[in-house]
Amino acid sequence: MISLKYAITHIAKIVNADLHLQQKMEIAYLLVDSRKLQSPVLSLFFALKSPRRDGHQFIDELYEKGVRNFVVTEATSFRKYPDANFLIVADTLVALQNLAAYHRSRFTRQIEEKPLPVIGITGSNGKTIVKEWLYQLLHQDYNIVRSPKSYNSQIGVPLSVWQMNEEHTLAIFEAGISKQGEMERLEKIIQPTIGVLTNIGEAHSEGFKNQNQKEAEKRILFKNAYEPSPLHIVEIKKEANSTKIAAWFGFQDTGNLHIEIPFTDDASIQNAITCWQVLICLLIPEEVIKQRMKLLQPVNMRLELKKGINNCIVINDSYSADISSLEIALNFLVQQSSRSQRTVILSDFLQTALRDEELYQRVVDSLVAHKVNKVIGIGERISDVFQTIEKKDGLPFSTQFYISTQDFIQQFRMSSFKDETILIKGARVFAFERIVQLLEQKVHQTVLEINLNSIAHNLKEYQRYLKPATKVMAMVKAFAYGSGAAEVAGILQYHKADYLGVAYADEGVELRKTGINIPIMVMNPDENAFEAITEYNLQPELYSFEMLNSFVNYLQSQGIQQYPVHIEIETGMNRLGFAVTEIEKLGEVLAQKNLLQVQSVFTHLAASEEPVQDEFTLRQFELFQQAVSVLRNKLSYNFLTHIANSAAAIRHPQLQLDMIRLGIGLYGVDSAASGKLALQTVTTLKSTIAQIKYLKQGESVSYNRRGVLEKDSVIATIRIGYADGYPRRLGNGVGKIWVKDRLVPVVGTICMDMFMIDITGIPDLAQGDEVIIFGEQLPVEQLAAWAGTIPYEILTGISQRVKRVYFEE
Repeated sequence: MISLKYAITHIAKIVNADLHLQQKMEIAYLLVDSRKLQSPVLSLFFALKSPRRDGHQFIDELYEKGVRNFVVTEATSFRKYPDANFLIVADTLVALQNLAAYHRSRFTRQIEEKPLPVIGITGSNGKTIVKEWLYQLLHQDYNIVRSPKSYNSQIGVPLSVWQMNEEHTLAIFEAGISKQGEMERLEKIIQPTIGVLTNIGEAHSEGFKNQNQKEAEKRILFKNAYEPSPLHIVEIKKEANSTKIAAWFGFQDTGNLHIEIPFTDDASIQNAITCWQVLICLLIPEEVIKQRMKLLQPVNMRLELKKGINNCIVINDSYSADISSLEIALNFLVQQSSRSQRTVILSDFLQTALRDEELYQRVVDSLVAHKVNKVIGIGERISDVFQTIEKKDGLPFSTQFYISTQDFIQQFRMSSFKDETILIKGARVFAFERIVQLLEQKVHQTVLEINLNSIAHNLKEYQRYLKPATKVMAMVKAFAYGSGAAEVAGILQYHKADYLGVAYADEGVELRKTGINIPIMVMNPDENAFEAITEYNLQPELYSFEMLNSFVNYLQSQGIQQYPVHIEIETGMNRLGFAVTEIEKLGEVLAQKNLLQVQSVFTHLAASEEPVQDEFTLRQFELFQQAVSVLRNKLSYNFLTHIANSAAAIRHPQLQLDMIRLGIGLYGVDSAASGKLALQTVTTLKSTIAQIKYLKQGESVSYNRRGVLEKDSVIATIRIGYADGYPRRLGNGVGKIWVKDRLVPVVGTICMDMFMIDITGIPDLAQGDEVIIFGEQLPVEQLAAWAGTIPYEILTGISQRVKRVYFEE
């Protein structure tokens, strides 16, 4: 995608680096994440440092994959990399930003006596929507480069700007900040010619004294930008499914301009007005503006991952088709498909500013770089150009072509898809949601949505409070607390969790089969699972001499030595573990058994979340440290130690040791109730209304006639029951659910597959409308409190017949 290349010697001068040069090379791609490597020879890796990660530790991995150019802050043993170039700088992030700023400065050339338009967008809310709507409105007139997704940070902005090449005629970049001083750096990188300030709200306010200071800081982005004339709103008239807006432009009222948009919510109206003003600044004709505003489409902010037919995984991105968003979707495909075949269903791309031959050659290059196995093209343009490329040069993936979505549906055969990860990506006009419906596994209308971004966020939120050297074992036992172990493990592996923890060996086996390759500890192994444990490279916990001897005997019979194991010490939980009185003997046995290699020693805290039990918790820690001391004296090698769970990691920082075990906190529940953590909701359980009944006072609802109505009422039946995991004890008014921005009570006894709620007084409800069982609006902690239990039980109790939908925003 990048036509501009830089000699590595030139880059060294730009970033003021001390260059260790082994060979002259050219750079086209900037890399900050080892997981997103596509073109090793043309990539320059910046070893960025953060409190949790040091990019220097990935140099070996990238060198093995063919990368030969690195920007580092630490002198390294260059002999290890005999043909690699190293640029040594004081700060790798500053070097990245300076290089991007230089690259941006090359595009100040004149086009028809005007500089290349570069739109810089900042604000608190609506930045990404405005950016994507501007793309919808302008892609027919310009060849646009824009921030991928919401790449608006100190790292994201330079990576976005680096995409600019000589063919682009318009650039649109977001800029987000969280504290003073950051916008000054981003302004030098973006250098916008047109500035857009969206709504200023409460988001990311922690780093500023007040709203005025935050707005002033954001406006720094526009200090050298064009000041557009104001747009004066005269009238906003909301109708059933659209809004009409009248305004006049400039400093003198010369008559009203009019647009109509297919939205009625206030946020969309504000964002559309912002886009309108930009189009006027770019001299788009009034009639063209009116026509395009009517056709604005909602911006889908997330990629959805669903269970598909015949053991397939379906990734739904069926709302847009352009080069930038294709890269994001393909990265997600790679993340979720380490072992299965990769299939991509693509529509025509509506990026008309590029010639079709060039556009689709870029699409092909991206598909090849992401090792796609099969491509299904839908649309006349993609079919014609792909077949031309295939005849001319050949393609490393199989292809099928259809003129239209309806043509594909008519020829669809379920048996054609099996054991694949399928990315569905198309322009909205192709209505690919019909293809999604064909491919997704059919289950009833109750859905558990899992936000993979929130899991990654919660992992990082805990890491903020960990010591830099402390590792994380992420617990994915019990089907990842009901969220789906394979999918959750995939996102945790992608974000560099150090270990995974499962309860039983078969859970670990399933993870290995889906391509999870980081270490997995099995917390409750048994003799029947030893073969599977060793075959799939799982690491068992040993908690008794009987278990230890049984595993040693098995290893001897198989001729296996130095097998990784974990040792549990009993300090007060009184569940599993070697007694403290057995540690001397245990150390002697382990020292003699060269068949075992202890990876970690750990114990379980009984009440780390309860302040009244802190003395007991610290006593457990003391006993554990004594046991660890004995084992260290007995063994001739190092091992990890861990005692802290989610709550202890925050409430007792001194217990973090070498590693923590992160469980319920990953899924958005702060068991420590510390107030420190800004955890995000991961799971939302939704269902729908099956039927609405109008009942009279005195009538009863559900089994045993326990729900007798005290007045005339409107009762809705919901498609979820105790067989799906909704506790029966929430019946008869104990439980409530979220319907149209309010809580409504459960009426009568919970049935196996459904229950009833009282929706009296809520207007405009109909069969099929969505309701929230728990989620951001109604936390699972509240549901658990009503049921007299804990969030763990609610989350792990959601039945497997409830469809899981995974998404990444």
